[in-house]
Amino acid sequence: ELLSRLEDPSAVLNALPQSSSTPELHLHLEEGENVALIAKLQRDAKFPDAEQIVTIDGLRVEYADGFGLARSSNTTPVVVMRFEGESQQALERIQNDFKRAILAAKADAVLSF
Repeated sequence: ELLSRLEDPSAVLNALPQSSSTPELHLHLEEGENVALIAKLQRDAKFPDAEQIVTIDGLRVEYADGFGLARSSNTTPVVVMRFEGESQQALERIQNDFKRAILAAKADAVLSF
């Protein structure tokens, strides 16, 4: 309703910040490994450039220019991940932080990013 009152509502939408993000990514594991991996990441992973680390229902790492999220699926042995950055470079840096942390916790993890 508020946008309908404006002469050019698309200008408001076009002014919103643009970001780069991934679709939902899956790390397929054996039964129970997904829960153990997330617990290990919550306990041991280091993200030196993070502004905030949230461990409710997984691991969400907030950066000044984006975030990374990894959580255990409730229905299948999968770790579900999403990443977003204000630029493609920020997105790649955040993904590399998670890749480093995941491979430190599980060296044979097959990641799609």
